[in-house]
Amino acid sequence: MGCFSFLKIMMFVFNGVIFLGGLALLGVGIWVKIDSSSFVKVLGTVTPQLMQLVHAGYLCMGVGAFLILMGFTGCCGAIKESKCLLLLFFAVTLILFAVELAGAAVVLAFCSVADIFVDYLKNWATNSLKVDYGRQEDITAIWDATMKELNCCGFNNYGDFNTSYFYQTYGKYPSFCCLASRECQEFAVDHSKQGCLHEFEVFLSNNGKIVAGVALAIGVLELAAMTVSLILYCQIGTHG
Repeated sequence: MGCFSFLKIMMFVFNGVIFLGGLALLGVGIWVKIDSSSFVKVLGTVTPQLMQLVHAGYLCMGVGAFLILMGFTGCCGAIKESKCLLLLFFAVTLILFAVELAGAAVVLAFCSVADIFVDYLKNWATNSLKVDYGRQEDITAIWDATMKELNCCGFNNYGDFNTSYFYQTYGKYPSFCCLASRECQEFAVDHSKQGCLHEFEVFLSNNGKIVAGVALAIGVLELAAMTVSLILYCQIGTHG
């Protein structure tokens, strides 16, 4: 197998991964838009400042479609030995890589923005627990799913429910806050159970290396794809 043929195979491999990743994102986006209409409605009603999150499904579909197109472009460029398609693939991938680097730099330089967002999220979360939990079905379902999956109670702890509509109406805490098979009165509260914010921070801490590894793998894939496409571009017309 010649060097040129090997490079073409590598181009197929890299773009195959990009193509499959695009398909996965497109599928996730479609799934989000089909099954999470109530969640979207809640975000639009309760937190209008976060309305951009409403379009997460569209974002996934858009990025997925873009990756599918890029993977297809790279494969076609290698198959047809088209300098135009290979150069287009290289240029777009380079732009994406530069944007990712810039985004990482911005995140590192402006970490205080994250603190502002966390403060806003904390205010919204505690307010929704006090005012809307047990009153609005959609918000109640979201909190129930969160507390069940993270095995947590409230945003900070069970005390978030002390002056809540739910506690004042039903005279008890959500079942997630208490020991199993007990009526969830204050004497039955599981004080060892943490708030969802703490459990989410633990989750991020435990999975931070995975996220970093995925980001690094994407960067390496992009660099490799750019290198192979550029070499192919230079060798087209010169190989025998």
